[in-house]
Amino acid sequence: MTVRGDRAAALTATSSSHSPSVSSSVPGSTPALDLRRILTDTPAASHRAYLNNAGAALMPRVVVDTVKAHIDLETTVGGYEAAALAADRHQQVYASVATLLGASQDEIALTENATVAWQMAFYALRFAPGDRILTVQAEYAANYVAYLQMARRTGVSIEVIPNDTCGQTDVAALARMIDGRVKLISVTWVPTNGGLTNPAAAIGRIARAARIPYLLDACQAVGQMPVDVDALGCDMLSATGRKFLRGPRGTGFLYVRRGMLEQLEPPMIDHFAAPWTAVDTYTLRNDARRFETWESNITAQLGLGAAIDYAQALGLPAIEARCHALAQRLRNGLNSLPGVTVHDLGERPSAIVSFTLPGLAASTVVGFAHQQKIAIGSSDPSSTLLDARARSLPAVVRASPHYYNTETDIDRLVACCDALLQGTQP
Repeated sequence: MTVRGDRAAALTATSSSHSPSVSSSVPGSTPALDLRRILTDTPAASHRAYLNNAGAALMPRVVVDTVKAHIDLETTVGGYEAAALAADRHQQVYASVATLLGASQDEIALTENATVAWQMAFYALRFAPGDRILTVQAEYAANYVAYLQMARRTGVSIEVIPNDTCGQTDVAALARMIDGRVKLISVTWVPTNGGLTNPAAAIGRIARAARIPYLLDACQAVGQMPVDVDALGCDMLSATGRKFLRGPRGTGFLYVRRGMLEQLEPPMIDHFAAPWTAVDTYTLRNDARRFETWESNITAQLGLGAAIDYAQALGLPAIEARCHALAQRLRNGLNSLPGVTVHDLGERPSAIVSFTLPGLAASTVVGFAHQQKIAIGSSDPSSTLLDARARSLPAVVRASPHYYNTETDIDRLVACCDALLQGTQP
């Protein structure tokens, strides 16, 4: 069924002056994005409203072509030979990641995904009974269960920094929690739901002043907004390729500040991370690639590099402005519907919009949207258990627009939700 009716038409009428074939920007702030070119580079966006970028974004043509080309090369000459032929381009991926983050190439490791990147950093730290880990209320489940495991192993305590009145991490409260027993501040910058953007740079200033290691999960931030590790003050940062960067699945990376490297021995090593230098000796690499292994997915990593270069060419400030404007349009539209609750927090919410419709399960909303060729997702309370319990959240619908989306895409989702509320769904 297609959403129809006068009310649906009224909801979409506001987008009539917008076209994917014209540039769009926030006046007076950032250069315009060429939406005509972007949509040409993103064929799938022409036949569905793809609003699930916090899950896995649509790859641009250049990424797909890069991946296919290397697969074809492997088919022709073999995997090892193809890697040798692509060695210079593969090395350039490290330069691309470093440029994206404002880091140096020797501070970058490429990993299979963001979880591996985060784990390699976290489990390289040393903890003892009485040590304290400080984290945030909206921390992601994969990270929090690692804290719990470390607490069982070592006796470290896990303490949650309170939120301020806006719902983001309270920096003043964090400052009051600092003492000599705090051995790690670990933060999810942009949580998986709730629209929040935590004050990562302000947290970094406190961590740096106290000389406490600071691990930042930037999965939902990279590709959505500019990232500068020096301004953030983080010692370690993990991220994925598949979300707002629009890279292939199975890609991620880890940044480790050069001054932090010598303090960290990876929890697992092989002869690439630590060459076997004598019968009874190994020597760790002197760069962040000590967190890698010899075998890696060259194909996917080349695609990651292409995705980063594509985003950099467009400009992260312009991307951030576009994402913010589309997300705010969606929040405004949802807030205009009776009974809909938008569950987003923070002074400047991200491009992740979390909401519920009265009397309807998130899965119902996602399924109906799918019938309308609108891709959205949902977030279960177990993903951010502390936040979900504190706010009594059920599973929420999660829509995450990106710069290749149009205003019409946004209004179609609002109309879809309205149709569900009006009972016009099948």
